Amino acid sequence: MTDKTDTDFDPDIHSASRSKRILRLSTFAITRILNRLRTPGARRITLTLVGVMIAIALMTTVSGVALGLATQSAVQGDNVDYWIVPETGDLNTIAVSTGQTRLGDTHRLTSRLTRNDRIQYATPVLSQVVPVQTQTSTTREYILLVGVVPPNGSNPTIASVPTEELTPGDPYFDANRSTDSWTGELIATQAAATVLNASTGEPIMPAGTDQTFRITDVADSDLRTGVGAAPVALVHLSELQAITGAADGDTASQILVSSSSQRVRTTIEGIYPQTNVVTRTGFAGQTVSTSSLPVAMGIAAFVVALIVGVLFTATTMGLEITHDRQFIAILSAVGYTERSVGFVVALQVVTVCFIGGTVGALLGIGGIYATNTILAQTLSLPAPGIIDPRLIPYGIMTAVLIGILALPYPVWLARRTTITEALRL
Repeated sequence: MTDKTDTDFDPDIHSASRSKRILRLSTFAITRILNRLRTPGARRITLTLVGVMIAIALMTTVSGVALGLATQSAVQGDNVDYWIVPETGDLNTIAVSTGQTRLGDTHRLTSRLTRNDRIQYATPVLSQVVPVQTQTSTTREYILLVGVVPPNGSNPTIASVPTEELTPGDPYFDANRSTDSWTGELIATQAAATVLNASTGEPIMPAGTDQTFRITDVADSDLRTGVGAAPVALVHLSELQAITGAADGDTASQILVSSSSQRVRTTIEGIYPQTNVVTRTGFAGQTVSTSSLPVAMGIAAFVVALIVGVLFTATTMGLEITHDRQFIAILSAVGYTERSVGFVVALQVVTVCFIGGTVGALLGIGGIYATNTILAQTLSLPAPGIIDPRLIPYGIMTAVLIGILALPYPVWLARRTTITEALRL
């Protein structure tokens, strides 16, 4: 009997041999599927790729819009530590805040908050999309007006616009809404100035009212959402209330509070019934709990893409395997085991889904851009979608998952193909 050497029982050698075999099979499977995609007869493979591509593109676009909705729930400001928002309010994007639940008696209650030594400043915020025009224009443009009460001794930035050029306080409200006290001050972002084709000093006339604003300053900054800059302008709260019908009840969308003390939250929570106090660190969680629309959109997009992708991929790749039985029989004839044949088929399916997912994710990013552009050009609204680079790997991983879940049927068809049956075809 011949003695066996130590190498016959060396697990490292067997592991290296297995790794080389897997590498050869992987290279063979990927090379073949790429070559098949270049041939005219690869209609079923191309159809699979296109199906996955469309599913992932739609999922990515919807996910980008959902992500935008989930992260634009409030008008944020620098050094703002707390947001007081309605408990049952529609916390959607600032672009569609006209229909949300509002807070009342905001000037008095904000004044009460600012008397607390632990609070640096507090301001009500009312956001409303308003049609306006300049004296030289004949068409109305829509811009987002944000009404605030600029604090004394502090110049916060709210909605990406600095408040320092606004008169501190709210003179129009303090003078019992006397016409003589109307300031008409308006600070426009670069995007708003571009939309209106206006510069500092030009009057701005809101539709449906005799009151006018004048551009006090054009800020260097913009409120950016998605790939676009929103046309935003800051004005005094009471003046925006006057032109939008929010003066009755002294209403606002939310209240921003700046404080370095954690104990002040108890005081804030007692101001309004049926409201939520959201902290800077807890804002993302609050968005999910108060507005389920973005979450529902994201989940629905994922589930639909997954189900449609799996069913479509399993069906079309199953047809491809049935059509390609002679090739599978040849593999078996030259010594490929059932496991190796199944591995080759599985890797081909996943490769097709990977390619489709990569292209689909990039198309989905383009879909977000197109959605933002259409809304900006047709309705002059802030872009709802966010182009997040993480959406690309998300789309690719979903496509790979589609391929993995679709494997059982085509692999089963490949393994049940016999040499004699296939070679008779």
